Amino acid sequence: MKMIDKGNITQFIDTYFLHFNAAALADAAKAYKEQLENKAKMLVSLAGAMSTAEIGKIFSEMIRQDKVHIVSCTGANLEEDIMNLVANSHYKRIPNYRDLTPQDEWNLLESGLNRVTDTCIPEEEAFRKLQHHIFKIWKDAEDNNERFFPHEFMYKLLLSGVLEDAYEIDPKDSWVFAAAQKNLPMVVPGWEDSTMGNIFASYVLKGELKASTMKSGIEYMTFLADWYNRNSANGIGFFQIGGGIAGDFPICVVPMLYQDMEQESTPFWSYFCQISDSTTSYGSYSGAVPNEKITWGKLDINTPKFIIESDATIVAPLVFAYILNS
Repeated sequence: MKMIDKGNITQFIDTYFLHFNAAALADAAKAYKEQLENKAKMLVSLAGAMSTAEIGKIFSEMIRQDKVHIVSCTGANLEEDIMNLVANSHYKRIPNYRDLTPQDEWNLLESGLNRVTDTCIPEEEAFRKLQHHIFKIWKDAEDNNERFFPHEFMYKLLLSGVLEDAYEIDPKDSWVFAAAQKNLPMVVPGWEDSTMGNIFASYVLKGELKASTMKSGIEYMTFLADWYNRNSANGIGFFQIGGGIAGDFPICVVPMLYQDMEQESTPFWSYFCQISDSTTSYGSYSGAVPNEKITWGKLDINTPKFIIESDATIVAPLVFAYILNS
């Protein structure tokens, strides 16, 4: 048996990930590296509960090393990375979550624990710890007749230093903190359905904030269109973790520019990979094979396309480690 240097994940993958889903992972990681070597930009989309899965431990390094140039994520992933930063010790793991009864679930609710599979996010220590600080930033912006995107408000929160005394993990393991330090471009479609989005809406309902203080999804799309036009000279790749709006929203910018804006020189996405456990079925977009995206004007015939059918919490760190360890 060929010996592998301890910790050398790239060598391990090259040696053992040779067939089937393992080969898809290796091929996708190599093609990602080739995109970067060819000076292409890369968009990474985060769906699911990747921040609660602590993807920041490795994704933050991807950001610091310029292996990702723009992020599309759900509002939950945006906020939950920061919640983990300030409340990590209060999270509760439930390894036997499959055995929970409705009464067990109700007991967790009454204890202020919101369950995500085997991990419970603490209501008071996570959500409420941030609420006071973020409200002040929202209100200050409104009082100054300023408007920002959801992620820009979060960047302001982190860069202000008001949370530093509350950190419970090394901030280097927070991907949003890494993004804030680089002012990384981001889109957060459907932010309103996140906890912070709900909290912001509650202040609007109470008359304490104006809805217009928060920039909208349409403004995110127009920002993305401008960013795409300015950065696509050498190609822009699309690395999608999970399905849903985090992936659906940004990938549509290409057909919008080409068809609706009639910018016929708009290049297609130069690379596409999705990590998904969604099976192909009638009408399922998350489970659709990449070739379907050709018919919608998102991918070219020759765009390198990969589907890794597996658990993203296992696969994404391996792909990122392969890219970083080269």
